[in-house]
Order: sequence, then structure tokens, then C-alpha cells
Amino acid sequence: MKAITLLGSTGSIGTQTLDIVAQYPDQFRIVGMSAGRNIERLAQQIRQFHPQIVALGDAEKLPDLQAAIADVQPQPTLLGGSAGVVEVAGYGDAQTVVTGIVGCAGLLPTIAAIKAGKDIALANKETLIAGGPVVMPLIQQYGVKVLPADSEHSAIFQCLQGVPAGGLRRIILTASGGAFRDWPVEQLGQVTVADALKHPNWSMGRKITVDSATLMNKGLEVIEAHYLFGMAYDQIDIVIHPQSIIHSLIELQDTSVLAQLGWPDMRLPLLYALSWPERVSTDWERLDLVKAGDLTFRAPDHQKYPCMQLAYAVGRAGGSMPAVLNAANEQAVALFLEERIHFLDIPRLIEQVCDRHQANNCSQPTLEDILQADQWARETVVAASTSKAQQLLPLG
Repeated sequence: MKAITLLGSTGSIGTQTLDIVAQYPDQFRIVGMSAGRNIERLAQQIRQFHPQIVALGDAEKLPDLQAAIADVQPQPTLLGGSAGVVEVAGYGDAQTVVTGIVGCAGLLPTIAAIKAGKDIALANKETLIAGGPVVMPLIQQYGVKVLPADSEHSAIFQCLQGVPAGGLRRIILTASGGAFRDWPVEQLGQVTVADALKHPNWSMGRKITVDSATLMNKGLEVIEAHYLFGMAYDQIDIVIHPQSIIHSLIELQDTSVLAQLGWPDMRLPLLYALSWPERVSTDWERLDLVKAGDLTFRAPDHQKYPCMQLAYAVGRAGGSMPAVLNAANEQAVALFLEERIHFLDIPRLIEQVCDRHQANNCSQPTLEDILQADQWARETVVAASTSKAQQLLPLG
């Protein structure tokens, strides 16, 4: 039985991971978990899965959690704040840590898990996008495995099983196209938050659903794939695949192309990340190609999706630039979800902040450099969004 720690237990990734653990109690057990502030859901999870240790990111709500599970026996150790989440990440005999925390907040706990010798089921893109220059050397140093838990990188990882060293020529990431794949560019000026959250295929959290609508999620995945699979940016392509049946492909040196297919269900990549190198037999709906029907592809529209080319440019620049891109995107999406900026302001603000950072890009950033760049980018996006003159903060 594999021991699991789950970071971000009340979010989309967390709840789907726990669905898997509940379905296969002879395969997995929960050692530790963390959540942000959803007391009611976290209390229910503690009652069902009996973790040894739990961290609540919002430390002020810790007394509420204590009261909600007062009758639970045995009582888990309860911790609060970001330091508590970090402690949970490295705790006990967990073999694998699922990083389901959204955003750069997942970086420090993931580093703690790596230093504790835990394998990482990576559902937090930002760990490598922002922290790649720091995290990748640590992965090598501590000899841990990084197992992709999102659909695209899991697909690539699965296709690579058995491919000899040097056999990979190209990675092809598929994208659904998000909520606006069939909208004319001219109509994007009328987008509402509700429109952006209507993903045609996947059930995901609010932030990643907006990222899918801008296709920034695919740009971020390009940077992540660069770190995960050691591929140059010219060897990573994006193609729009509206049906979301092919989750990504690889091209080999002899021009053979391998693909991983399945219904759009996040449980599948999560299960593979948890069970690797084994395959767990499931009773989930099997893929029926006749039912799936036509599988179509088209090139992405760069006018509609400017975030993609921005991500490629930032990835090639390297250093602290990806941390700035990621943080600026997180903050801009948050402002959009709060209806403080328009949908089209998201790429404009991100590009503005990235341009501003170029002069101070740190080519070999430390963890402190990355965290400082992240904070500067967030503050700069807020300043730019609230100033009529769109005046930015000093260079960062």
C-alpha cells in the first residue's frame, strides 16, 4: 500500500485524488493533507481518511477546524499557515506527495517534499515554471521522481515508456481551445467571467479554466515540458484538438508518432502518477472510438491567443522571467475573476510586466530571487490595473 500526502486537498485536484484513494483503499492511504480555508470540506475529509497530520493555510481558521473535528479519533496533528503546509509536505512515511496547491504557493512545500526524499505527483505547474532553475537540481540531488499528474504531461510521460535515450524528436501538446475556441476574435471584447468559466470539455478549478480560455495554460505547459523532458522550445509544438481525446503526442526520430488517448477525466493521469510504474485495473468508462467520433486538429490562432507566443518568448529568455510570467498571470486572472479587469486585459498586463522585467532578468536565479520576482510581478500587475495612467512600479 502506497502512503500519500496530499497538498491542496479541498481543490479540484485534491478531491479527485481522494476519490481515487476512496475507490482503492487497498492501494493507497493518506498520511497528511493540507488545505487553504475550506473548513467544512476539510473536516469531512479528515473524518473519512484519518490523516496523521493536517495543515490549514489560513491559520486564523484553525480554531474553527479544531472545533469541527473535536470528536474525531485519533486526532490528527493540526498546523496552521504556510510553515505548517511545508511541514506536512515533508512529514512521515509518505512515499509520494501530490502537489495540488494552485500557483506559486506550491513551490516551497514541493521543495520541502523533495528534500525529505518524497516522489512528487506534480499537479502544480508553477513548481517548474517559476522554480525550475532551483527545483530541477534538487530533484537530481535527492534522487526523487517527478511524476506528471496533469493530462498533457502524463500523456507524454506514458508515451515515453520504453523509448530509448535520444529517441525523442518532438513533443506535441494538444489544447481544447478553451471556452472561446469557436468565438470570433472580434467578440472577445464582450467576454464575461461566466463566459470564460464555461469549459467545453473539462471540469477544473476557476483559475485553470480561465488559463484554458486564454491558452496561457498551454504556454505554461510548454515551459513545464521543457524542464520535465529536457526538450528545446523549438521541439515543443501546440495543436488545437477540440475533442480532448488525444491528450498529447510524441514524435520519435524515425517519424513514428505515439499518442495517449482517453476520455477527458483528470482521474486517469492522477491514478497513473500515484500507481506508477504499475497499472491499476479500474471500472471507469472505457474509450469507445466510435462513440468519440471524429478527432480533428487545427493550428492555434495567435491573434486570439497571444499568451502562447508570450510564454515561448519568456521560456527562451529563461532565468527569473518565467516566474514573472507565472505570477503576473496568476494576479491578472485573479483580478479578472473579481471583475476588476477585462478578459483582454489579462495578456496586456502580463506582457507589460514581462517587458518591464527584462532589464532585471536574473539568468541563474536563487530561490530568493524567484520569490522576489514573483512578489514584484504581482504588485506590478495590481498597480498597473488600478492606475489610470497604467504606471508600473520600479524595475523588478
